[in-house]
Amino acid sequence: MALVIKKTLLYQLLFASCVAVPYINNYELTFAVWSLTTLLTLQSKYSWGITKQLLCYGAILLIAAVVLLFKEYERYYIIRDFTYIAKPILGLLIGYQLCKRIPHLAIQTVAHTAFFLALIHFFLVFRGFVFFKASSINDLRYYAGYFSDYEIYALIILIFHQKFELHFTKKRVRIYIIAVALSSFLYLSRTNFIQFFILFFALKGYFVLNRRLIIVVASIVIVSSIGYSAILYINPKRNGPGLEAFLYKIKVAPIEPFKTKINRGDWKDFNDNYRSHENIITARQVTREGKYSVLFGQGLGSKVDLKQKIWLSDMFLRYISILHNGFMTVFLKSGLLGVAFLLASIFFLFKNPKSEIPMVKQINYLMVGSGLFMFVSCWVFMGFYFTADTKSIFLGFIICFREILIKQHQNSTPHD
Repeated sequence: MALVIKKTLLYQLLFASCVAVPYINNYELTFAVWSLTTLLTLQSKYSWGITKQLLCYGAILLIAAVVLLFKEYERYYIIRDFTYIAKPILGLLIGYQLCKRIPHLAIQTVAHTAFFLALIHFFLVFRGFVFFKASSINDLRYYAGYFSDYEIYALIILIFHQKFELHFTKKRVRIYIIAVALSSFLYLSRTNFIQFFILFFALKGYFVLNRRLIIVVASIVIVSSIGYSAILYINPKRNGPGLEAFLYKIKVAPIEPFKTKINRGDWKDFNDNYRSHENIITARQVTREGKYSVLFGQGLGSKVDLKQKIWLSDMFLRYISILHNGFMTVFLKSGLLGVAFLLASIFFLFKNPKSEIPMVKQINYLMVGSGLFMFVSCWVFMGFYFTADTKSIFLGFIICFREILIKQHQNSTPHD
């Protein structure tokens, strides 16, 4: 019995470590920990549900690798691209494999890990204010972190803890919700706010096509329009104090990823719409190489010439191999064929097994919300490919948990 408990605790710690390590902002360490965990927990069998996801991301990697055979790039960028493009595969495997080891503690492990991350975030916020004298929202996010998709997922599960059969005391649930909610808010991430509302409405069942969905969507559009109009009226400034800088980001958010013309001579226009600049340059570069480049991309190790040196990742860079936009990153490496596989992976999140099992229904709602959010995440924050992203671990974990619930239900149901 003691040995079983120790193994269970080990797998829980492995899960927490894999979720937490990207927050250190050292991708080499993240890739090493994820790779080692994947190897240590390999399974002999994998379901079709997780295999579909693995095949999609594996195909993107394979296309980029094959195209590389016809190119000559620097070895450093080839290796770097391989680790980035392989990251979703590792994340999905880690989540799936670890859930197989601790299915009876799956939801509890998700909640405990989120609470642990929240405590770390509070420490980083405190350090930013006290030791680094952070005086603005931008400073705080620089020292304490920019976002946490995992904490939003855990917060949703904590809010709907009864539906997910999270058997914590009311006191513990309340403490965890307060801690994780406050931590999530302190990131002041627009994407995380969008994620929360998408997942919240998904768990409410509002994304099932019916009259209620139409009413909810119309209400969201009206409320969002009124709120955005109020922000435009306030007209927050770029480097304003307190929340003003955050409101400025909201003001420019609807336009930022979609602009087709950027004035590189106007530093404000360029800075506010930099992600669009990346997309424009990438599209021009790939299409300039002809139809095969458009269809299959430019392979592992390919880079985009930004036409000028820009301050990115704590240094000035003119050439970048990974973009902020997940779709455009895949387009650069694997072309339209790769983008098709990425879209297929998102589509599979909507295709869930029908079930009358209450918790499986909730997981299906969560997967539908995840599919909607992945479109947003891939467009503005690279989706699974972002170095600090842990959604792939969570989704691999929850896919496995759903399969275990269905199998347990089938085994417990008497057959004629």
